[in-house]
Amino acid sequence: MTRPARSTHPARSTRPARSARPVRIGPRAAAALVLVTLIGIAAFGWPLLADRQSGLAHSQDAPWLFAALLPLLVAVVVATIADNGMDAKAVAMLGVLAAVGAALRPLGAGTAGLEPMFFLMVLSGRVLGPGFGFVLGSVTMFASALLTGGVGPWMPFQMLAMGWFSLGAGLLPGPERLRGRAELLMLAAYGFLGSFAYGTVMNLQGWVILQGMGQGISFHPGEPVAANLARFVAYCLATSVGWDLGRAALTVVLTLTLGATLLKALRRATRKAAFDAPVSIAPGTGAEPEPALEKGTNGSGG
Repeated sequence: MTRPARSTHPARSTRPARSARPVRIGPRAAAALVLVTLIGIAAFGWPLLADRQSGLAHSQDAPWLFAALLPLLVAVVVATIADNGMDAKAVAMLGVLAAVGAALRPLGAGTAGLEPMFFLMVLSGRVLGPGFGFVLGSVTMFASALLTGGVGPWMPFQMLAMGWFSLGAGLLPGPERLRGRAELLMLAAYGFLGSFAYGTVMNLQGWVILQGMGQGISFHPGEPVAANLARFVAYCLATSVGWDLGRAALTVVLTLTLGATLLKALRRATRKAAFDAPVSIAPGTGAEPEPALEKGTNGSGG
């Protein structure tokens, strides 16, 4: 009886396809993120609560507070890496995306607020999660400042604001279920609102140290918070609405036109990287070399 021929084709895997899992954020990284967020909120809003006679009310004291944020932002990056939330593959992806974002920013930053890097931050935060998004936003802004020579007391605030912007994209609902046109519309809406929020937050950082503006839009240290907030709204309407609108509109257009392709590419790369997969060696895969055959035991050596 003839034995049937043995198939040489490998058996197809019956395991379900991996889903694109975001980069995990550990407890230490989460604690560092909460800490830097609280300090960042205080740093942005301290002038509104400062007394007129307080040293904090003087604009020359602001750069010292700005500089204190930089090591805290670096601490979030280090804690995320040290907390096993980012392995070598995640760090490599972080470097690639940060380099692309830093290269995109100068393309339109001097023209009506057109900054194409914002749509990349939205999509990356969506796929890779809020922790990775915060680190990516901060590192991208830092790399962009070095690339364009935009290093100054405002840089830590830009890093913090961009980190919040990307983190928010990672917190949007339906990361496992929502797909297609509905997801793109949600991301476009977030990009539109987030672009205005970023501009408003950065306006608050610069507004309190600007001098020589009109009484209706300038900051008055020590006055009631409501009065200063009314002047701040007038300042934003008078100086930055057009700039923020250009940024928001470009983010919406790029998200709706290129978003589907980039989301697919990011999710494919995330599945292949398998950031959440434990490293193990399966038995019988050649982990240990087989012992060499002694001479004369196989009939070929006499």
